[in-house]
Amino acid sequence: MRIGILGATGPAGSGLGARLASVGHEVLFGSRAVDRARAAVTDLEKRWGDRVAGRLIPCDNAWACDAPVVILAVHADSAIPTVQEHAERLPGKIVVSMANNLVKHGDEFNAVLPPHGSVAAEIQALLWRSRVVTAFHLVPAAEFADLHRDMESDVVVLGDEDEAKQTLMEITAGIPNLRALDGGSLRNAVGMETFAAILLTINVRHRMRASLRLTSV
Repeated sequence: MRIGILGATGPAGSGLGARLASVGHEVLFGSRAVDRARAAVTDLEKRWGDRVAGRLIPCDNAWACDAPVVILAVHADSAIPTVQEHAERLPGKIVVSMANNLVKHGDEFNAVLPPHGSVAAEIQALLWRSRVVTAFHLVPAAEFADLHRDMESDVVVLGDEDEAKQTLMEITAGIPNLRALDGGSLRNAVGMETFAAILLTINVRHRMRASLRLTSV
């Protein structure tokens, strides 16, 4: 599948792009500056060789919107401005939010929720002609980036449209050892975005890199 990533040069976008390319997807590797996207793709191809070569296409964020599935990998504070900038390119697309709007106080993270209750709901309100789904809230960026390491995590997928949600679940499950679970509608996104603050706080305080794994499922 062709998948676009907005903000692909950041830690989350770069790692996710490499991981998706390694399982055969064509990734439109978007950035505000094409030169940055080219440099990042060159670095990934040098590091991972044939595992990603030819499947990472450097481009600007506008071109990355040309894919049927578009992932917002920008920082949370840039998610809404990015959506507003590219809204006219996204009707009918599956738009994936993975943003957690968090602030850090000492060794604790806290969620900052927007008026619609979650970043995902805020994006859906702006992109009313798109199909917004969420995933990857609780997967550390470093887990995506290290292709030598098998990932071990459950990914909760949320969305109001079953077909869009199923598409993202299939993409997620195509990454070895990731398990995609249907967590319901976007109304539950507030729970995932809030729990991200708890998981990051645990990781900081206990000096670990934990992700989510549900048992007996």
